[in-house]
Amino acid sequence: MAPTPAPNHRTRVHVVSDVHGNARDLARAGEGADALICLGDLVLFLDYADHSRGIFPDLFGVENADRIVALRTARRFEEARALGASLWAGLRENRATVIEEAVRKQYAELFAAFPTPTYATYGNVDMPPLWREYAGPGTTVLDGERVEIGGRVFGFVGGGLRTPMRTPYEISDEEYAAKIEAVGEVDVLCTHIPPEVPELVYDTVARRFERGSRALLDAIRRTRPRFSLFGHVHQPLVKRMRIGATECVNVGHFASTGTPWALEW
Repeated sequence: MAPTPAPNHRTRVHVVSDVHGNARDLARAGEGADALICLGDLVLFLDYADHSRGIFPDLFGVENADRIVALRTARRFEEARALGASLWAGLRENRATVIEEAVRKQYAELFAAFPTPTYATYGNVDMPPLWREYAGPGTTVLDGERVEIGGRVFGFVGGGLRTPMRTPYEISDEEYAAKIEAVGEVDVLCTHIPPEVPELVYDTVARRFERGSRALLDAIRRTRPRFSLFGHVHQPLVKRMRIGATECVNVGHFASTGTPWALEW
């Protein structure tokens, strides 16, 4: 738990999401802040802006990365899965083993870059079972849990909902809703995915609606937190909007911007 600030001390928190391998900027993300909050997606499997970066092109080359991005962008998910399956079948090593080794390499670098204190939750492309191995004493991992920072209560819910993309940490709507319920009333509600609002879930570059949470939207309307902070949608149609008393903010695609979003009180 972060220390309670002295009287007249203003608390500043920096928030990042969708880090996707950007360890260099992550190491500076906490500068000038009392705490860093990370809303997940540390792993870089495939960079849709630069197809040469990530686990997939490292294994199968840029040309195959170009092909699979084109198929996914066209929403031809079955063809994309078939292409992926054929590529994985050509490897001698077990798929799960290869992915875990690559993810471990990224996690070792990224968790080492976290400042103290950091409060973090999972994204949909993360592998939660590995986090406890890499999170140092200065990093608190929260999922369906609350913590006090500078006199305000922050609630954290990680992961994403199930999609045709089948990313590693997708869960059912019911399981996600239960975590939202467990958090309860908070000042700041921190999640990886946004509430289910068309303007917040539409990605203008990918040209598709990502999955947001209806349970999260209902909780915002019911419990009225000061802020709802999230990421997941890399190029949202709308980055910020008010729902009742709550300011809903997409904190940005940190992998490309390298700049945290700041909250001060």
